[in-house]
Amino acid sequence: MPFDIPVIETERLILRGPAPQDYPDFKATFSSYRSRFMGGPLNTYEAWMLYAAEIGHWQIRGFGMWMIHDKATEETYGMAGGWQPAGWPEREIAWIIWPGAAGKGYALEAVQAARGHFYSNLGWETAVSYIDPKNLDSIRLAERLGARKDPEAATIDGNDAVYRHPAPDALKDSRIAHGIDMEIAHYADPLFKPEGWALD
Repeated sequence: MPFDIPVIETERLILRGPAPQDYPDFKATFSSYRSRFMGGPLNTYEAWMLYAAEIGHWQIRGFGMWMIHDKATEETYGMAGGWQPAGWPEREIAWIIWPGAAGKGYALEAVQAARGHFYSNLGWETAVSYIDPKNLDSIRLAERLGARKDPEAATIDGNDAVYRHPAPDALKDSRIAHGIDMEIAHYADPLFKPEGWALD
């Protein structure tokens, strides 16, 4: 029986399960230099197999990666959600933003919503993000989400850094949570023009 993937709405975004019509954007990103920290760039066959795995992951695990859509235009901006294929020591919170959508706070908004779903509706008490140490954009995003490097945690292959997200109780009504909400609100303001690093 097909798994009914939940839909999550935020102020700017709708998170829906991956669908066949979303594949071209996925392929374009994972065939590009943008995916260099996530096993890419991939050839056509590899990209197709990975996208099939994204869809199948929901059926096998009961959670997975959502496609990030603009609420007003339906444009897709990337993916965010949970990931634990065979060999992953723990459940991961992961994300990737299409090249043209970076630096607008979409990853922060989507990951915050996805993490909230996992904590509130699936009862997760912890989660990690496995990040290439050279992927400074993702490290900065993980830290803005309150995740901290966990040197005691098992890695995937010894070449990744493990960032552990705050537990639900530690995150609830915390300065981190309020700071995330404030930052998302800033990005949602059409007059807001971030300076410095083009963060996701």
